[in-house]
Amino acid sequence: MNFTYLAAVLAALPLASPAVAQDAATIDVSPPTELRAAPTGPVTVSGSVAMLSDYRLRGVSQSDRDPAIQGALTIAHDSGFYVGTFASNLAGWGTFGGANLELDAIGGFKHAVGAVTIDAGLTWYMYPGGADKTDYAEAFAKLSGTAGPATLLAGVAYAPPQQALGKWYRNGVQAAAATYSDPGDKEDNLYLWGDGAVAVPNTGLTAKAHIGWSSGNSGLGPNATSAAPTGKYWDWQLGADYAVPGTPLVLNLSWIDTDITRREAAYLQPSFSKGQDGRGSIANGTVLASLTASF
Repeated sequence: MNFTYLAAVLAALPLASPAVAQDAATIDVSPPTELRAAPTGPVTVSGSVAMLSDYRLRGVSQSDRDPAIQGALTIAHDSGFYVGTFASNLAGWGTFGGANLELDAIGGFKHAVGAVTIDAGLTWYMYPGGADKTDYAEAFAKLSGTAGPATLLAGVAYAPPQQALGKWYRNGVQAAAATYSDPGDKEDNLYLWGDGAVAVPNTGLTAKAHIGWSSGNSGLGPNATSAAPTGKYWDWQLGADYAVPGTPLVLNLSWIDTDITRREAAYLQPSFSKGQDGRGSIANGTVLASLTASF
């Protein structure tokens, strides 16, 4: 896809306030930090359950391009402080040293200042049952607001140097052979993103867009994974939600892609391919479908 054209399209679309995580719009499938619920007192409990055709985190499949089931729960106080958790099954590339589950702990503070809402906190990514040195922590900050019918959001997420993000392997061949090039290496990771959404009147549809930029190590970590496997890359997503009338269900259909080239993907294979046997990149563009029920 021509990136200049894509950027022009995104500039013309609203960037949305997410009902999901620190690094994506509602159309993305990243871990959520807030979910809709009607307040009933000083403490609000909300959550969701979702079925997805693929679990993509920043454009890269965490479920080996296979379906995923996810759940989230958030407990928020009217002071603005909240805690939450997110869980998803993993497979293939997403085994993260043997784990078949991602379980995140999230905490933060959200506060409105005039027309702008500030949301900042920390996500701890955990992979129960996986190998050592897989878990890592990442701080995030988001600004969101509205402009006419559009909802806009800009965010930054930063993970300080940690072994899980280090460049232990230079390429996928070393990772497949379990031959470390720099064991114990610690690297950081930066993610910048913008989200947008605009409701289509009288249709139940909400058009959405997301664009993000990752900067991290250009190799693979201790368990042949990485938050930014090619060092620096762009990811984007265009799609729409449909709120099913009279139900808590939301159907999403969108296109998700990255600018990770065939050559860059080959450099990381077989660890960066479906089935980890070289059968294509897990960052290729794809149509993504999801069905979410919120409470």
